[in-house]
Amino acid sequence: MTRLTVRFILAVFPFFILTGCQATMTGQVKEDVSVTGQTQKLEAAGAQYSGPQYTVAIIKFANKTPSKVLGIGEAATDILRTQLKSAGLEPIDVSEEAMQQQEELIKLQQTGAVKMGKKSAAEGFESIDYRIQGAITGYSEAEEGQDLVVMQKKIQIARVQVDYSLIDVATGKSLLAESGAGEYRKETGGLLGFGSKSTADVGLRDGALRDAFSKVLEKMINKLNSLPFQGRIIAMEGQTAIIRAGEKSKLAPGTKLAVYRAGQDLIDPETGRSLGKREKQIGEITLLSHQNDRVSEAKVGVGAGFQAGDVVRAVK
Repeated sequence: MTRLTVRFILAVFPFFILTGCQATMTGQVKEDVSVTGQTQKLEAAGAQYSGPQYTVAIIKFANKTPSKVLGIGEAATDILRTQLKSAGLEPIDVSEEAMQQQEELIKLQQTGAVKMGKKSAAEGFESIDYRIQGAITGYSEAEEGQDLVVMQKKIQIARVQVDYSLIDVATGKSLLAESGAGEYRKETGGLLGFGSKSTADVGLRDGALRDAFSKVLEKMINKLNSLPFQGRIIAMEGQTAIIRAGEKSKLAPGTKLAVYRAGQDLIDPETGRSLGKREKQIGEITLLSHQNDRVSEAKVGVGAGFQAGDVVRAVK
């Protein structure tokens, strides 16, 4: 070793010592970097969404993790709300208690036990097209370490399990009912053991949730894209139906829409669970024009007795 080489090593060694004390990190949550590349898939799916701006009610996700991870249900709901908005849908929060009370009132009105009066309880759901509900059923964090001579690396890994369902409010049918998993990694490192500590980080939890819900939303978008347009009649003016559709429905004038009336819930006698609502086609209307981005007019073609709350769907 020459004298010049020794001088060079002595000059740069303190620099490495100082920089080694600084932790390096990859996979920052704000960039939503996951091991699956799911963010890019979600953006592509969102860009391909061809349906109207449906209103989607989010029921706060239940925290069913074995260790009851603090705040994970609220975090899941917040993340899903943001992702729905970015995909071109309109999310709103609805409490599970309020939804159950409304559904119980609808059942009572359908059986005749409670009179409808001036308004049907079902009209309270007119502004909601679909609802999402579910639970966080698993969450774990693990740490992996690696020593490379004078360099140390630690990788923190968060994994989350989500159960969810997408429900059509008009029919009560579950369109999707699945489980999904999310994973997120963060790497820290330092020289000679300095700066390699990893402290508790809520970003790990949120990163795993974003990964899980981006997969969930991709499936939901694909499902909604496969369905014909669905809306409701807002009011009737003679032979003209005012419907909730508008420019955001992306329907062209002249489009034919079948009109359906929802009836009683269909209950599975073995499980006691609702399989949806009894539904009957009562006629057909043709789209005339859009009043604004959410309201359109249509003329009655076939059938009569249409009323506010009736469901309309584009004829396939």
